[in-house]
Amino acid sequence: MSQSESSESSEPPGAGSRGPGDVTGRTADRPSAATDPGRGRRIAIDVGTVRVGVAACDPDGILATPVETVQRAGAKRGRGARGDGAADLARIAEIVREYEAVEVIVGLPRTLRGANGASAELAISFADRLRSMIPGVPIRLSDERLTTVSAARALRDSGVRARGQRQMIDQAAAVSILQGWLDERSAVLKAAGEQSAGWSDE
Repeated sequence: MSQSESSESSEPPGAGSRGPGDVTGRTADRPSAATDPGRGRRIAIDVGTVRVGVAACDPDGILATPVETVQRAGAKRGRGARGDGAADLARIAEIVREYEAVEVIVGLPRTLRGANGASAELAISFADRLRSMIPGVPIRLSDERLTTVSAARALRDSGVRARGQRQMIDQAAAVSILQGWLDERSAVLKAAGEQSAGWSDE
């Protein structure tokens, strides 16, 4: 995916998870104690034009690990991600159900100017279509921070050959997206707990 940078959202948590509409104005979500679904596994996906990287975490939300790489529908026929997407969406939805995920995190690649480019529009469209297939499971858009670039560098430094890197990069990018969300979620919940304890002592 293209390089991206973080941008602060002027909208409340969950604003990035709205239904279909003007994708250029959609913003990223941030972990929030108010909207957190609680303990349980999370699934993260890195949406590309050819493949979708998938990662998951443990029920306590501590460590993100790679799951698999899903081929985009139509990509094998040389049409990129322009097919109806039924097969890839169905597989992602199946993974969500298999892991009994309580939340799905979709990487939102922003441009260097903090805007939503073609890659972001692709991710938002994928998230909107997936939402109808997993009712009851919240889908968040998480601002990516050079995840694919950092994933490729880490695999190269670890000695993984270029031929085997592509699918692993997609999974590593999803791991990076999820781990970033988990780390921020942990900090947010800790701060909320400390604040609540402070109020109870007054």
